[in-house]
Amino acid sequence: MGQLCGRCMQLLRDFMAFVQRMTSELVHSIKECLALISKCSCLKQNGSKTRQLYKPILQPHERVTAQEFLQQIERGFEMSPLGKDPLEALRILAFSENPGLQQSAALYYLHMSQHMNVPLPAEHLEPFYALLRSADLEVQQMSSLSLVNFLLEGNIDKEMVIQMGLLEPILDLLESDDPTVQCNSCACTMTLAVSESNREAIGAARGVTPLLSLANSHDPRVQQNAVGAILNLTQSADTQAELLANDVLRRLCSLLVSSSEDVRRAAVALLWVLSQYPHNQDALVCTELLQSLGMLLSVHTTDPVIAGHAACIIKNLNLSKTRQRIMESPCVEGLLQAMLSIDIQEDSLHYVTSCLAELAKQEGATLHMVKWMNEPLTKRLVRLAGQQEHSEPSFHAASIIQHMIDHEKMMLLLKCHIREFQAYLRNFLTHQEVRFQQLAISTFCRLQADPEFSLAFRKSQMAKLLEQVRQQTEETQELLRAAIGHADS
Repeated sequence: MGQLCGRCMQLLRDFMAFVQRMTSELVHSIKECLALISKCSCLKQNGSKTRQLYKPILQPHERVTAQEFLQQIERGFEMSPLGKDPLEALRILAFSENPGLQQSAALYYLHMSQHMNVPLPAEHLEPFYALLRSADLEVQQMSSLSLVNFLLEGNIDKEMVIQMGLLEPILDLLESDDPTVQCNSCACTMTLAVSESNREAIGAARGVTPLLSLANSHDPRVQQNAVGAILNLTQSADTQAELLANDVLRRLCSLLVSSSEDVRRAAVALLWVLSQYPHNQDALVCTELLQSLGMLLSVHTTDPVIAGHAACIIKNLNLSKTRQRIMESPCVEGLLQAMLSIDIQEDSLHYVTSCLAELAKQEGATLHMVKWMNEPLTKRLVRLAGQQEHSEPSFHAASIIQHMIDHEKMMLLLKCHIREFQAYLRNFLTHQEVRFQQLAISTFCRLQADPEFSLAFRKSQMAKLLEQVRQQTEETQELLRAAIGHADS
């Protein structure tokens, strides 16, 4: 460390003499103020500026260690890179006050994390404490990135990272002014928050608050990792309560309109997790959030990740007391547009059609859906119902149609697709699952009152197929009665 000059020492003596003449109350206030300033993260962030005022002295043993360390690197580490000698050298370099030596240690760890897919022994975590605490920005960047790499590759025991005391410096780096350091420390927190014990430790250390602040960062990488870390922490009820208390919904609504696809996806995934818990649902059903979800679906209709998560959120929030708000939002229109755009091979189509089928069970929602129906949407529903490769979207599409056919507008739209309509009804009647047969029969009965459909059914011998189903059902019932009677006897 540098030493104070004679002038500065005299200034301190004069200050101490002045303080001693003050009242005890004022002295206490000064101490309290200085203590608060000393704990502020700005001192940690700007420590490198202070160090620029003096040139750290290179201790003799550090010079020798650095030379030997460089020789070992040049030889390609003939000995084990995780051996005792390299570890001791790393310790000396990491805990040095010389930024150049710390950079050497940080660079070595970064090289190992990128080129060696081997577990890192626990004792190798010790130098990380000094490197993460370094006042040198490059050291912070390299050491935090290497720690992320080790964690992502599974080469570090995540619980051991907490036990070795590295959580505090990691969380301190969340308050750095450098986006790269912020991004890396968010990623560290995100990967650590996969176990319950680690989540509890992060929550106890008040790690959620800085993550929420970074969710508003201007850097999309920082935003994505911050939201990802929060997402992993939401398994805890306490964390969920803290998030809602800190106005997380307003922050997430702003992230849903981010220009970054990854940020949008991370935000909607976090909302999906929150929506799964009943105690959060009242807070989530707010006008701003539903408007944002509806607009998100309408703008990004072809994004399967967004469509799937948004559909699950709406389905989770579709309760009797909240249904009216959903109907008044753009969510229904957004879901219909997503159904029209998403490829049949995408799993998210199942979630979208499932949500729409659930909404269609309520008459108020059905009226709202009919209002948005047009020729392309009707054609899409009929074709989804008719395809046999993906049974769930097929069933959901047919269920949506069945709930809307009592409305004149929907009936007129369906008459343009009578042939395809009959084809999927025939497939349903011969389906192995009873629910498909029952849905087809129910739909058939509702359409019999319409002259055009009734005539089309007679021409296609639909009645004959229904008779076959009836006979099979009777035979099944007789067999069941016989089996039950035999079991009773």
